[in-house]
Amino acid sequence: MQGVDLVGINKMYGSVHAVRNVDLSLGHDEFVVLVGPSGCGKTTTLRMVAGLESISSGSLSIQGRRANDLTPAQRDVAMVFQNYALYPNMNVYENMAFGLRNRGVARERVDREIRRAAEVLALEKLLDRKPRQLSGGQQQRVALGRCLVRHPKLFLFDEPLSNLDAKLRLEMRQELKRLKSRISATSIYVTHDQIEAMTLGDRVVVMANGAVQQAGTPEDIYHRPKNIFVATFIGSPPMNIIETTLSSMSDRLYFTAGELKLPVPAHLKEPVSKLPGKALLGLRPEHIALETGPALDAFVKGSVDITELLGSEQLVQVRSGERQFTVTRVDPFRRLAPGQSVSLSVPAEEIHVFDPQTQQRIRASAVWNRGATPNSDAA
Repeated sequence: MQGVDLVGINKMYGSVHAVRNVDLSLGHDEFVVLVGPSGCGKTTTLRMVAGLESISSGSLSIQGRRANDLTPAQRDVAMVFQNYALYPNMNVYENMAFGLRNRGVARERVDREIRRAAEVLALEKLLDRKPRQLSGGQQQRVALGRCLVRHPKLFLFDEPLSNLDAKLRLEMRQELKRLKSRISATSIYVTHDQIEAMTLGDRVVVMANGAVQQAGTPEDIYHRPKNIFVATFIGSPPMNIIETTLSSMSDRLYFTAGELKLPVPAHLKEPVSKLPGKALLGLRPEHIALETGPALDAFVKGSVDITELLGSEQLVQVRSGERQFTVTRVDPFRRLAPGQSVSLSVPAEEIHVFDPQTQQRIRASAVWNRGATPNSDAA
């Protein structure tokens, strides 16, 4: 069964180009997350799919039917908003029944659908309560239940967890994760939270400046970021990006920058050698190893600037000359003092390189094949 297709979708507000040439094909039953900073166009894209915003140009199809000119009701979509949008004068049961009753669904079926959704969302004991008697998480579950009972063609989620505190966000994220397997429809979920995107999405679509920067599985987005924006937006703390010069020494090619000296890995030598003498080096904080003594494979030596204890690990800022490196996953029981000398190393397979002119990631040589190792590129 077909899902949703967006072909060359654009949105103009006067002279402002809010969404630029979005091309996406979403499969039936696929849970796709649109993620990006505020103002990147993700919510506008969602609203165009819902029919709440007109499409300036391009084509939208839902299950093979062109939907550009269809009303929201004709598109058969169910939307969960950032605010719960519950009727305060109705109890949980009545809120969930409202849409079905308006469509003339038989009373027996309405009751059956509500009981089934209430069981899935653990709302059985709350059906008689009014929204003001519920917690934020319970209200959001009611909003989800109101959509579930309709069995729409398309579920749309507009930052549904952003009003919840950290504990409730975690609980609701887990609820949504369980719910995914029970939703028999295409789902589009909008968030600015990368953790939600990576944990919920079958596929993640990263947006910036109204355009899709990269679409892929969470593994692809994390291990093979297409450009500098994706590399630094996905991952917390963000990837270290260092401007380097390419230097040849003893028939070997190195990334150099101040005290930094790192051999170009064999699988990157061919594509990196084609760069015009400069390269942007990308190193994720969690892939850097920190040693307090000398390390033979160290690419730079520096001193501890700041340490932050995060409970199960330490986050350490290391300064080398004018450059700052962020390192995570440091043993929380390791005593590190500001100014203490340290050395940093990184596995060759965890090195990312970007073209300084295009900001695009350099793909590994076609001869490089690391099988299932996450950082490998498909040849």
